[in-house]
Amino acid sequence: MRLVVNGKFTAQRLTGVQRVAYELLRAVRATYAAADEIEVAVPKNAIESSSPIARQRQVPWLKGDLWEQIALPLATRGELLLSLCNSGPVFKRRHVVMVHDMAVYDTPHTFSWLFRTWYRVKFALLIRHAPILLTVSAFSKARICELLGAEASRVRVVRPAVDHFGRIVSDPSIIDRLALRDVKYCVIVGSLDPRKNLQRVLAAVERLGHLRDVKFVVVGGANSRVFAQAGLDSPAAGAPSESGAQIVRAGYVSDGELKALYEHAACLAFPSLYEGFGLPPLEAMYCGCPAIISPHPALAEACGDAAMYCDPHSVDDIARKIESLLTDDALHAVYREKGLAHAHARGWERAAQELIKILRGETYETEPAIAVRSAA
Repeated sequence: MRLVVNGKFTAQRLTGVQRVAYELLRAVRATYAAADEIEVAVPKNAIESSSPIARQRQVPWLKGDLWEQIALPLATRGELLLSLCNSGPVFKRRHVVMVHDMAVYDTPHTFSWLFRTWYRVKFALLIRHAPILLTVSAFSKARICELLGAEASRVRVVRPAVDHFGRIVSDPSIIDRLALRDVKYCVIVGSLDPRKNLQRVLAAVERLGHLRDVKFVVVGGANSRVFAQAGLDSPAAGAPSESGAQIVRAGYVSDGELKALYEHAACLAFPSLYEGFGLPPLEAMYCGCPAIISPHPALAEACGDAAMYCDPHSVDDIARKIESLLTDDALHAVYREKGLAHAHARGWERAAQELIKILRGETYETEPAIAVRSAA
């Protein structure tokens, strides 16, 4: 099976979407016997060693969206293209695209007008030209079918995994840098993107002032060009926020630092209002950190009964659930063991096998992707 991968992600910051692309391709390389038939087309500004596939095709013309919409389809004319990061050349026909969520339709207020309009146009064109769409959850599949009018047989689910955390070397230096040694703390992962519900979590923390020896570590930052900031400012990394001395902003952290934070944390608070899948709770559970999540369908699908659920719209309920895991050692132990078992049950190898089957048409009701023929 000859396949070219859209390598735009090799020039981007590693977030959840790029993580899925990287780990899927890494697992394909490790498990697929004919992996040498797969090639990644990369732009000239690709980060060195950011592609998990050894074979690379340099496509040096243009950058960003212009590269993806013009240079990439010209460089892959007549070949099967796989795009894994929510986007791809809209008029390419031999094209399999992974769409992670329908957030630009479901939560339009969290994006700039230009961003959401461009993505809505892209999705409308992709659904017309790409024979197969991939996504990361049954929830996202249902939203894609409803909002884009796609037939269910054209949309296939390839669920992510988190066993990449097993390869990451923990970096405990962040524990000392943030003065968390021998301190009980709760991790809050998420940018200032309003969908992450950070405002309510911080309000919940205010309810927990009586837990004077507890800290709350906020990991992540904000993309002011894309996300509406909802009136929140971003304090300097590592500094206590104006919400109180209990809150510490860690800012962006490395994978090793994040793993160390999870390993030493009492819990993760992740009452997100919208997700396509939701890697952070699974990553935390993989490291033995119990997770508190919202009952959003994608999160419930990903975490099952291994996480503690809260009402994401209730500051009081968020506070109660955080306090219970911070103060009840027996309850903490139960969710720690459930989370470990759940997060270790599925790996990227299985996801890669599902992807290859889909590309080869083995689990598809209509003609397989590799059977599609087009000059485009």
